[in-house]
Amino acid sequence: MSEQNDKLIINGEKFIPFLSSREIQSRVKELGEEISRDYRGKVPIFIGVLNGAFIFMSDLIKNVDIECEIDFFKLSSYGDSKISSGNVKLLKELNCDVNGRDIIIVEDIVDTGLSIKYIEELFSKHTPKSMKVVSLLVKPESLKYDVKIDYIGFRIPSQFVIGYGLDYQQKYRNLTSIYILSE
Repeated sequence: MSEQNDKLIINGEKFIPFLSSREIQSRVKELGEEISRDYRGKVPIFIGVLNGAFIFMSDLIKNVDIECEIDFFKLSSYGDSKISSGNVKLLKELNCDVNGRDIIIVEDIVDTGLSIKYIEELFSKHTPKSMKVVSLLVKPESLKYDVKIDYIGFRIPSQFVIGYGLDYQQKYRNLTSIYILSE
């Protein structure tokens, strides 16, 4: 697997470059600066959704210049396929108390919006001071639920993507660029 090629062939499917590492890092820096401005004087908890968001969240935190805390929970809605199962399962709980706190949910991608809807329902049982969502990628054409994404890295078409934390059967998260399935 080499990212120098113009394409990747995985299980007979062709993936082509979509977002370069440079484009991603530039946008992540902008998002970090925007969040820093919006949360100046506050200490938000960044809550990453594992496994996909860990790379994005790591880079985002490096570009935030305010005090903050981090935590993670793990959800699953895909299993081993490229299509969401339509069911979300909570696989790892938070280790922090979100009551009275400003929280920022960090997602790698918002596809149908099901995971965000599930997260909103989870937090409706608590009393955070505020809750916002940052997602590196959003597929507007695929949204099935009315969810608010406060900070969006890139709006992308409704095609399957891998790299920069996004996987294909738990592999290829380590690609520094994002590749899109060629039609």
